[in-house]
Amino acid sequence: MEPIYLDNAATSRPKPPEVLESVRLALTDWNANPGRSGHKHAVRAGRVVLECREALAGLLGAEDPLSIAFGQNCTDALNLAIRGSAPCEGGHVVSTMLEHNSVLRVLEDLRLRQGLEYTLLAPGPEGVVEPEAFRRALRPNTMLIECTHASNVTGAIQPVGEIGAIAREAGIPFLVDGAQAIGAVPFFLAETGASLYAFPGHKALLGPQGTGGLYIAPSLRLTPQRHGGTGTESESIRQPEAAPERYEAGTLNLPGIAGLTAGVKVAAEDLSSARERELALTEALLDGLRALHGVTIYGPRDASARVGTVAFNMGDISSADLADRLDARDIAVRGGLHCAPMIHRLLGTLERGAVRASIGRYTTMEEIARFLIVLREIQSEL
Repeated sequence: MEPIYLDNAATSRPKPPEVLESVRLALTDWNANPGRSGHKHAVRAGRVVLECREALAGLLGAEDPLSIAFGQNCTDALNLAIRGSAPCEGGHVVSTMLEHNSVLRVLEDLRLRQGLEYTLLAPGPEGVVEPEAFRRALRPNTMLIECTHASNVTGAIQPVGEIGAIAREAGIPFLVDGAQAIGAVPFFLAETGASLYAFPGHKALLGPQGTGGLYIAPSLRLTPQRHGGTGTESESIRQPEAAPERYEAGTLNLPGIAGLTAGVKVAAEDLSSARERELALTEALLDGLRALHGVTIYGPRDASARVGTVAFNMGDISSADLADRLDARDIAVRGGLHCAPMIHRLLGTLERGAVRASIGRYTTMEEIARFLIVLREIQSEL
């Protein structure tokens, strides 16, 4: 039987043929340094980069493609958004206990090194943080509000639009970690209220690893976190003022960005129908898990309240052991803490972790059925 891949929350697999071909072309036909030299090859490479900005802006409903700054990944984008928002001693950030370490470790580093204060809000029983909790947590020195769009553990989709409205009313920048939502859930930036939206290229956008970026509202000006060559204003030893070059020091990942362009186009082409498929698959997975004795499922009961990510535990077996047993049967899931320790602390799974099965664009109903059969087989062995 073919292996089953249910670790799409970590990185999507397989990548579409269009992505593979675009990466190949970027290393052959388009191979040059974008935004640097003036020869035709470099100009063509620059057009590839602009095409990706335009594709992302179209997907997000952003008016200006130049509001998209590329980075190494979503973690890199979150670092730019948080550190670049100039949190300092006496400053305060409101975030949640759902967050990935890409947020938590940045906040903690700033607390230790610069005296930043931060508040982490707990979600309710269904894994959703109440919007009004953000309003209650605001202080006169609050400089940034941050929230994940969807939990990478429970899959719970957060009410970012309502949170964004509170941030806008308070005049505070709102950062959304879109790692699990972009390319999986149809939305436009205007619906989220986000002035900063961080995203990876290698998950539901179907692009290569080592890609990602940050939407930065034109009204915001962040402090760059890397300085160096941009191909513009080379007479000055100061970082350029204009975006996106202000945030993109050094040679861009042309093969990755070319592949990401293709991935975004595939993801955007039928996003609504892909979401419907994901909901059907998620509902089948949830129903099947509920039918198994001794299984605890974390997150919303309703499939429509989550992305295609389901975390669970079975009996007394550790998440690592169960994940290993599944791997031995050619089924890839992820056990452990998923780089999100605070939500596991709340769930009471900090010691054992949880098994996370995450559906992707190419997951089939047959694979979900086989996954559930194998879980029953493992359960009978315990």
